Parts: sequence; structure tokens; C-alpha cells
Amino acid sequence: MKIAFVDDEQECLDKLGRICGSFGEHTGYPVDAVSFDSGEAFLAAFDGSFDLVFLDIYMKGMDGIAAALELRRQDNGCLLVFVTSSMDFMPDAFSCHAFEYVTKPFSRKRIFDVLSDAVKVLPHEQKYIQLAADRKTVRVFLDKIASAVTDAHYLDITLTDGETLRCRMTMPEFMEKTGGDARFIPVNKGITVNAAHILTFESGCCVMANGTKFPVRVRDSASIEQAALDYHFSKIRSQQRHRKGI
Repeated sequence: MKIAFVDDEQECLDKLGRICGSFGEHTGYPVDAVSFDSGEAFLAAFDGSFDLVFLDIYMKGMDGIAAALELRRQDNGCLLVFVTSSMDFMPDAFSCHAFEYVTKPFSRKRIFDVLSDAVKVLPHEQKYIQLAADRKTVRVFLDKIASAVTDAHYLDITLTDGETLRCRMTMPEFMEKTGGDARFIPVNKGITVNAAHILTFESGCCVMANGTKFPVRVRDSASIEQAALDYHFSKIRSQQRHRKGI
């Protein structure tokens, strides 16, 4: 996730940088952050590559609203978060299609919440988690995980390339590592699958793209299938919004 911080207060830039860096380490979303001390400097460097922009409103020279209006002339797709000490400009902020409005002084939790909401609507195939398997720690992208199956005190995590990582962890621990990612759907006791790799549901089973079949909990079969459909629908809409800049 490429982020821009635009603020004429160095203290605020530093604080945002620390919090966003911590978010990346905590969640496994790689964060690439760039700071700018003015709206003019930001617009001069803007190339349409930012996913998220934290923009102060009260700045010397060009204010945040003016910078946002110019930004929107160039790019409607990036998420815009206004950061300011006053609520007075909220109507103007949202007329610029702002994603969020954060007041100073802000807390670590407030920025974490904004970032968590942002990653739900941004393309997220590059999110990863770190797993301990075979006496070493490996970094695994969530998009590459097909399924996770409990086996006693271990979890067998199967990747899309056919490799299986055997990790000493519980299913709740795995789900916590994913950050509650909507892709991962529990289909039965001790069995969680990645909705992105579900091929179909048939004869009481979830059929994966690699051909593996997992039994689906009968009493929850309708809600499980609906969760998979909801994921695919939200993914398609997110991709359409990102391309069209809606």
C-alpha cells in the first residue's frame, strides 16, 4: 500500500510515518510511505501511484482543500483522508470524495482503524503473514494460501502451488494472523478455505481449484456458500471501483 503524507508540521509527518509503519508490521500489509511538507510539493511529485493520501487542510501556501481538488482532477481512484485540527471544512472535504476525516491530535488506534478500512477496499493480494514451519520462518502471501486444516496441535496450510506447510498453531491463531480477512471461510470443524480458490459447491462439499474437496458443515451450508459469493462480489466491485476511480 503506497501512502502519501502531506502536512507542513514535521511532527505530524513523523507520527503518521511511525503509526503506518507499525500497521504494516502488525498486519503484514507492506507499506511504502512518502512525506511531503506542502500541497505544492505533493502535486509536483504526484504520478497517480498512491493508494492512500493523508492530507492536512491547514497548511502554508496551498491549503488541503485546494490540493485535494487538483488531486481529484488527476486521480479519482486513490483514497483521500483529511487530517486537520478543525471540523469546519468537513462539507468541503467530502465534496472532494474524501474517504475519511481525522482530527488532530489523532491516536494510533484512530489511524489503525482508517488503515484497516482502507485495505478492505484496496486490492489486497499482496498481504502476507509469517509462519513458522520446518524450523524456519517463512513469509506467505495470503493469496497463495488455498486452505488450512487442523491436525491435532498442528495446522496443515496448503498453498496454491501444492506445497503444504505444517505449523504448530491453532485455527484461531491463524485467523488472527490474517486479520479476519474475508477470503478465509470456515467450512467445517478445523477446516478453513480461501474463497478466492473455491471452484464450486457440490454434493455437500466445497471443491477447490486444485481439485481438493472438503465437506461442508450441513447446518451452515447456505451461509457458507453465501459468504463465498459475497467475497467474490465484493472483490469484483472493488476492482471495478479501483479501475474507474469511483
